[in-house]
Parts: sequence; C-alpha cells; structure tokens
Amino acid sequence: MTFYSAKSQTDTTTVFSFEQFMERVKIHHPLAFQAALQTEKGRAAVLNARGAFDPKVFGDVSQKYFDDNQYYSLVNGGLKIPTWFGVEVKAGYEENHGLYLNPENNTASGLWYAGISVPIGQGLFIDERRAALRQAQLYQQATEAERELLLNELFYEAANAYWNWFLKYNNLLVYQNALTLASVRFTAIKQSSLLGDRPAIDTLEASIQLQMRQLSLQQGILDFQNAGLQLSVYLWMNGSIPLELDSATEPEAYRNALKTERQQFSLAQVEALVDSHPKLQLYNFKLAHLDIERRLKMENMKPVLNLNYNPINEVVNGNPFTEYSIYNYKWGAQFSMPLFLRKERGALQMTKLYIRETEFTRSEESLALLNTAKSYWNEWNTTGAQIELYAKTVEDFRKLLDAEQTLLNAGESSLFLVNSRETSYINAQMTLIDLVAKREKAEAGILYSTASFR
Repeated sequence: MTFYSAKSQTDTTTVFSFEQFMERVKIHHPLAFQAALQTEKGRAAVLNARGAFDPKVFGDVSQKYFDDNQYYSLVNGGLKIPTWFGVEVKAGYEENHGLYLNPENNTASGLWYAGISVPIGQGLFIDERRAALRQAQLYQQATEAERELLLNELFYEAANAYWNWFLKYNNLLVYQNALTLASVRFTAIKQSSLLGDRPAIDTLEASIQLQMRQLSLQQGILDFQNAGLQLSVYLWMNGSIPLELDSATEPEAYRNALKTERQQFSLAQVEALVDSHPKLQLYNFKLAHLDIERRLKMENMKPVLNLNYNPINEVVNGNPFTEYSIYNYKWGAQFSMPLFLRKERGALQMTKLYIRETEFTRSEESLALLNTAKSYWNEWNTTGAQIELYAKTVEDFRKLLDAEQTLLNAGESSLFLVNSRETSYINAQMTLIDLVAKREKAEAGILYSTASFR
C-alpha cells in the first residue's frame, strides 16, 4: 500500500510532518502492538500466582471386595482453603466401614470434621505461595516498564529515520536549486561567448560547473530515495499491513523547521527525568524481587513446626450437630529442622550476593544514562546556538553571491568568483541543514535517554 499524508497548499506534493509520522508509529507499528502484550503477560502471571490460594475440593474413595465380602470401604471428601496468612482451613466428611477395617478408622455413621493448620515456625511470615504472588505482582509492574522500554527504543529509531530523511530531502532541494542556477548561467555565458562578449574559456568553466551540479543532484536523489526506504520501515497500518511512501510525499522544509517552536529542556529537568527511566525501574523491580527471595530464604532457616486442630462430630439421625462436644477432636504437630542448615545458609548468602551485584549494575546503568542524557543535552543546546548564528551566515553568503552576480553582469567580476561565492553559499546552506537535523536528533536523544517520548 502507498502512504499519503495531509495535503499541502499545492496539489502535487504532500507534507509529512514529524508529528504526523510519530503519531502513526505510535498507533500502527507492530512493535507498539507487541509492547501491549507485555502488560497482558503481567496480568496472566498474577492470575497464575493467585491460583495457589484457590479453595480446593478433594475426595478419596477406596474399597476392597474379596470372596463376596467387603473388606473395607473408605470414603473421605471435603474442602481446603489456604489463606494469605499461612493458615489453612479444612473441612470434610469421612465414612468408613467393612469387615476388616482398622478400628481407629471405623466411622460407619459418618464423621464430620473441620479445623485449621497453623505454621508456628517456618512459613509464619512468608512462604512459597505468598512469595510467588508478591513476585508476580512485581512482575506485572515490571512488564509496564518493559513496554515503555520497547516503545522508547522504537520511537528513538523512528525519529532518527525521519530526521535523516529530512536531511536528505533538504539537501536535494539545495542541489536542485544549484543545478538550476548553473544551467541558467551556462546558457547565458554560452550566448555571451557566441556574441563575443565573453571568452570561450568561460563557457568551458560554466559547463564543468553544470556537470558537477548534475552529478551532485544524482547523488542527492539516490540518498533521498534510500532515506525514504528506511523511513518506510516504520510505516504500517494496524500493525500488519506495511506501507510505502508515495513519491510525492515530502518532509517539512528546513526553513519551516527553523521557525517551529520545539520543546525546551533544562539540564536539571533532564537529570531529574533520568531517575524515572524504565530501565532503572526494571532494576528496582529486580531488587524488590530479590528482597522477597531473601526474606523467604531467611524464613527457611527456621524449624518446621506446624500445628493442626480438627474438631470432629458423628452424624446422628442425619444431624451432624446432635452429639457435638468440644472434647471430640483430633490434633497433631509436625517438627523438622536440619542440624547444620548448610543448604539454607548457602541459598541466603547467594541471594544477598545477587542483590549486591544488581545494586552495582543499577548504579553503573544510572550513571551511563545520566551521562548520555547530558551529552545529548549539550549537543542540543550547542546546535541550537549554532543554528541561530549560522542562519545569519547563510544570509550573508547569499548577499555576497547576489553582489558578485551584479558585478559580473556589469563586467566588473569574473565567472570564477561567482562560482566561488555560489559554492560557499551552497555549502553554507547544507551546513545549516545538517545543524538543524543534528538538533532534532539530539532532541530525540534527550527524549530517549529520559524515556520521555509521548
């Protein structure tokens, strides 16, 4: 598909501004759709972790028949409800009978039970389930930072592609104008030479100048076409249909870019924005994740001591509460603890080392981002001042060219001097265009290093 932007004042060309381009990239580029999937992953991870706290229905039936006798029938079913505080609530119904049933399991009339299991030692403050859920919640927040990081990279690369296209286009305009001037001058010099007003050597010099301008224009056309192809990489429709730039689509002229009010930045503002960069946020989430690991490893150094208490009651005439008594219950305790805790101590030490390593890496990354942002700001600030200065320089070169052309028409100058003035004027224009493109790329660099693309 061919891409068309908003129509300009002429009907033959369309102007594709930077704002229009970036808006299309944000809405339609496949990576923008892919970045949105990151947050979906985070929500899925939290949902998965919350599943560890889902109530669970259980049931178990075991029966044995032999020689026309029922040796036993064991039926047990109920509901388990884990809680955030580590306490597990359990309730169920048990009915056991048979010829060869263990007497302790004899509950022919059915037995209702309910109770709780409480970790007194290991697992009191944190356990695997609670740690997994907290880490999943951190991951959900981290996926938002990952999404911003992906988009930040995309917008920076797209902005550079646009301003490179802008540079090649405006250089092409200079080449076209230079060729027009050289062609008009060659025609005039040739006619003057035929009339005897100018020496033939001037015709040769004008011809050589014309040929050089033609060569420069051909190279400018090639550069502009290739820059357009690079820009097309970022043009899509709904993330699935690639678009191509129409040949009549052009960026804004550099003189319009000179007049456009761009975003202003102070160095203090840039430094403050670096602290909230999603890359640093990812390190913060990683440290929080490791801190949960550290707490869990410390919890695992405690002894396992679990207490459980289950009141029980036999069903009488279909009513489970007829014979209820506080003296009918079952309780138990489990205790275990490694003697040397070498595994637990090693795991805790390893986690602490990972935390220190991540802290060092975060500090290094923070400094690198800050220095990169400062570098872009310095370039943006300097090129802004250079543009103001060089815009006047370009105008002065144009005045010199006009004056030299007037002298040539009056017979008081030479073609060599006019060509020299014109070459200086052309080079000055291209230098100014390059400065404008550098300023815009530096602005994109500031937005990139501070993750401020919006």
